Amino acid sequence: MTKIKVIIPAFNEEDSIALVINDIPELVDEIIVVSNNSTDQTEDRARKAGATVLKEPRKGYGYACLKGMDHIAQQKDKPDIVVFLDGDYSDYPEELIKIVQPIIEEHVDLVIGARVKELRENGSMTGSQIFGNWLATALMKLFFRSTFTDLGPFRAIKYDKLLGLKMEDKTYGWTVEMQLKALKQKLSYREIPVNYRNRIGVSKVSGTIKGAIFAGIKILTWIFKYSFK
Repeated sequence: MTKIKVIIPAFNEEDSIALVINDIPELVDEIIVVSNNSTDQTEDRARKAGATVLKEPRKGYGYACLKGMDHIAQQKDKPDIVVFLDGDYSDYPEELIKIVQPIIEEHVDLVIGARVKELRENGSMTGSQIFGNWLATALMKLFFRSTFTDLGPFRAIKYDKLLGLKMEDKTYGWTVEMQLKALKQKLSYREIPVNYRNRIGVSKVSGTIKGAIFAGIKILTWIFKYSFK
């Protein structure tokens, strides 16, 4: 039986985290919520909903993801697949089944949940997010001939392939780093269209001008770094 673990970075998501956890299909072996220096009830509500709760005091999406990976690395029984999912309830956790399906049935290495326009709720992505995704994926197509259309955070990857990527970004560049390294290592990948709704609460990245600017800079830095490497 395929062993699946989910890593959910979360910073002050007390109003949404239990909803996310409760909607994750039962086929998942462990749900790992990494509290990224939360100051509200995120940790308590995640624990009560049945998740393993870790604390990562260093702020940054990548820091939280790496913390979750370190937790898995310490375990005796390793998973076959790791799924990354946000804690704001913007994704539909029940769609995890179709995200992992190409890996289980067709041995695809990496699957990205693509937030296509037809399945997005109005206002769920800001103009800067939409433009940033278009620019980043257009550059990846130009430099690497990739077919990516999104940097969506809802994604699944074979555990051994994830380790082989040697992920290192600590903040906003986590998603694009994974996709760029997958391209460089010629991993097989696929995008699956997913539904996307307005998040609960305010985004810590796209919801602020500073966050949007730094995310954009980080994404472009990774792309140009790998384009000329």
